[in-house]
Amino acid sequence: MAFLLETIRMGLTNLRLHMLRSILTALGIIFGVLAVIVMSSLGEGAKRAALAQIERLGARNIIIRSQKPPDTQQQQGSQQQSFVSRYGITRADLEVIRENFPDAEAIVPLKEVGGQIIRDDKRRVSQAFGVTPQLMSAANLRVGAGRYLHESDMNEKARVCVVGAEIARQFFPLEDPRGKTLRIDRVPFTVVGVLEPIGLAGGAGAALIGRDLNLDVHVPMTTARDTFGDLVVRGTSGSFQASSVEVSEVYISVPTRERVIPDAERLRLIVKSRHRSQTDVGLIVPYELLENARKTALTFNLIFGAIAAISLLVGGIGIMNIMLASVTERIREIGVRRALGATRQHILWQFLVETSVLSAIGGGIGVAVGVGGSLLVGWAAPNMPTAITLWSILVSFSVATATGLVFGLYPARRAAMADPIVALRHD
Repeated sequence: MAFLLETIRMGLTNLRLHMLRSILTALGIIFGVLAVIVMSSLGEGAKRAALAQIERLGARNIIIRSQKPPDTQQQQGSQQQSFVSRYGITRADLEVIRENFPDAEAIVPLKEVGGQIIRDDKRRVSQAFGVTPQLMSAANLRVGAGRYLHESDMNEKARVCVVGAEIARQFFPLEDPRGKTLRIDRVPFTVVGVLEPIGLAGGAGAALIGRDLNLDVHVPMTTARDTFGDLVVRGTSGSFQASSVEVSEVYISVPTRERVIPDAERLRLIVKSRHRSQTDVGLIVPYELLENARKTALTFNLIFGAIAAISLLVGGIGIMNIMLASVTERIREIGVRRALGATRQHILWQFLVETSVLSAIGGGIGVAVGVGGSLLVGWAAPNMPTAITLWSILVSFSVATATGLVFGLYPARRAAMADPIVALRHD
């Protein structure tokens, strides 16, 4: 123990006597560890953000939605004429789904209604849906102010609505929307609640669903059917587009995650049997997307890790280069120590301690700078989320210390093998 402590003391003393050289040698390790932590935090932050967006859709949900067939869209673009296109999920399809999924936790239909949302002189294309109260739990919605729709609203066919956060901001910028009136086409609705902002806006979830959920307006399904029917008319310059869709979307919540994939395949078979073209109905399975996102994130972590490993390799080569120069520079010192009774093992340990201490100090500084850099990136660029992981700190520090040992072994062995007679004669 006394020998080890004395060796460490001598190593630290030598590093302190050559402070500038020690700092420059440690820079490679510092930047290597910094790269590992910052890159892993960026990769982990991006992964968690993507997973959170997809998770918000519901990992146990299967979403089936009506979509306009491509041939219908092309006809509208080329002919610019007025006609009614019928497509998508029917109420008969919904009944078949309910019969085939009797143990589903929830089967929640949505029905798109209205051409425009209007308040005074403000208006925008409607993104209003007739829904049931069960949508709140199925779609993981949260109410920021007021309340969500109740069963009593359904029974009374009440003309009330719950608006998304962006609708509230656009139509009620300086006032509380609750109790105010919002019109869908010419039909007035009283706002009873505002949804919390949904992070899917403009992100992966919005692209998957096909719309920004913060622009949704939810009304009772019974009111939607009784007031608007199945026809949705939207005007454009010189023409109008009219579509008849009985059910726009259906959220199916299965009992367990293990059931998601097989139930999704079963649902695809049902859709295939009832919609031969399969172009007017699409399926979204968030769990599949969740697994794909995890695999993609793992790939990116491996790439980031490889880049950071190169940085640590360069740092290790720098340590070996400096220690080889140090051996040549201190060859007479080695001869004196051997003449005074030091063994080859003593010389070996002396140089190994110096490289280990140097790489450990560099690793510690790199960890501190890397954690600080990750926090700074997350603070300065909110659109680039970071998440510092314990494994990145432990792995980077351990690899940095091991790098010093591995790359310091050859110079240390070369010093230990030096002939003491030749070393004493060295100038």
